[in-house]
Amino acid sequence: MALEITDANFEETVLKSDKPVMVDFWAAWCGPCRMVGPIIDEISTEYEGKAVVGKVDVDANQEFAAKYGVRNIPTVLVFQGGEVVGRQVGVAPKKAYSDAIDGLL
Repeated sequence: MALEITDANFEETVLKSDKPVMVDFWAAWCGPCRMVGPIIDEISTEYEGKAVVGKVDVDANQEFAAKYGVRNIPTVLVFQGGEVVGRQVGVAPKKAYSDAIDGLL
């Protein structure tokens, strides 16, 4: 299962991580988000110990969604060293997400 990332733990979990981090910005009412969610959960399991994979509910946590210009959901951002190094807006195949992490390992 992907980590639940909130405005309160975003900096510690994402920006200060020494591993690549994938963050899925989503909302419960978003149909395409429900398609991406299981893919993100699979990636979380597959990359356990190698990368941090989490989800931010944009309805409950708006600070970092706004900071990183998330206007459409689902948006998946990939961070390395506290910087955004990848962005996928909308639904993509699982390989697109795993390739984004593989490129950083």
